[in-house]
Amino acid sequence: MEKKIYMTAGYNTISLGTGRKEFNPSKPRPGLEHYIKEAGSQVLAKIGGAETVDEIVIGNFMAGRFNGQAHLGAFAPFIDEGLAGKPSTRVEGACASGGLALLTGIKSVLSGSSEVVMALGVEVQNSVKAIYGADILAAAGWAADRKNGHAFFFPGQFSDRAGVYFERYGREKTRKAFARWYRNAIENARLCPTAQEYQNLVVDLEAMGMTEPNGKYFVEHLNLYDCSKVSDGASVIIIASRDGLRRIGISPEDAVEITGFGHAVADITKKPTDPAELSTGKLATAKALAMAEIGIGQVGTVETHDCFTIAGILGVEALGLAKKGEGPDYVLAGETSRTGEMPFNTTGGLIGWGHPTGATGVHMAVTLWEQLTEKAGDAQISLRQARPYGLSLNMGGDDKTQVSIVYKRGE
Repeated sequence: MEKKIYMTAGYNTISLGTGRKEFNPSKPRPGLEHYIKEAGSQVLAKIGGAETVDEIVIGNFMAGRFNGQAHLGAFAPFIDEGLAGKPSTRVEGACASGGLALLTGIKSVLSGSSEVVMALGVEVQNSVKAIYGADILAAAGWAADRKNGHAFFFPGQFSDRAGVYFERYGREKTRKAFARWYRNAIENARLCPTAQEYQNLVVDLEAMGMTEPNGKYFVEHLNLYDCSKVSDGASVIIIASRDGLRRIGISPEDAVEITGFGHAVADITKKPTDPAELSTGKLATAKALAMAEIGIGQVGTVETHDCFTIAGILGVEALGLAKKGEGPDYVLAGETSRTGEMPFNTTGGLIGWGHPTGATGVHMAVTLWEQLTEKAGDAQISLRQARPYGLSLNMGGDDKTQVSIVYKRGE
């Protein structure tokens, strides 16, 4: 890129939902505005206040149905009165809404129209029962498929992908890889106080992950532990130029530089060409790596969109870390664990940290900023000098929108 772009000053609220001791579905819980204000105000305190911000971008998928609230851009002054009068926009791309908020901010800074952009992702989904929430989330897919789709819809979509994968590459090994993915997710989440599974005390996680799927109760090829949970939360990060960093008083060393990004979409009205592949994710990642002028072998850690364990396995293959059908081998060899060749989802990912849909892409950026600037606390991993980059892959719908971003520590 012709202009250096940075991200810094990230913040995550708690990912609230089942699994957190604070969560009680029968008692009042924080609303959408609470998460927006908490996350936004915490970040403003790190950068010298609202006057340093030029623009706000809010990523959100379905507040209109989950919360009966649209027009989220106008919540910016609710964070701080100093944001009144500044441009603020809401963007949507299903579960990739957070990634699109990041891209919108990046492009604003690249264009020169802003020097400091606040990118905020938010979703509050525990406002309805899970089965009704599944119907709302189904809007991330082709509406015409909803009538004949599974009651839980997206678990059904990815169960179908898993079924094809089992048939083509073998069920036993792949199910073991799903269980290992679940174990890694929970073990990483236990190191992050804001994670939804932070308080998970199960001893034998892989045995739990190997629970046999029951199609009569849920879906045919996935169990409940193969799925991300229903989550409420928000994440924020600042996107800035070099001049913007000076304005907010943060050094490049405390920021990550964005060296590449890729954005790809597929036809929402069509079924996947190959259910055993994330073809759109593969394309978006290839674009991001090409812009960064690096190969996957120079990436040291990845945040991928593991809405389901099968999506995690397919993500490994889409990044080129394993050939088609060999993703389970890569996972079972320990390469995606926090001590492996390519640590994935170091604060738990969607399965462990949580999946407040509109916030997920921004949460990925916050996690990579923390890791690359050594601010991750107990969740910190050791990055090798030969692999100084981080990469995120944020998916919307069933591989219909994909956003990939490459990061390295600023200097």
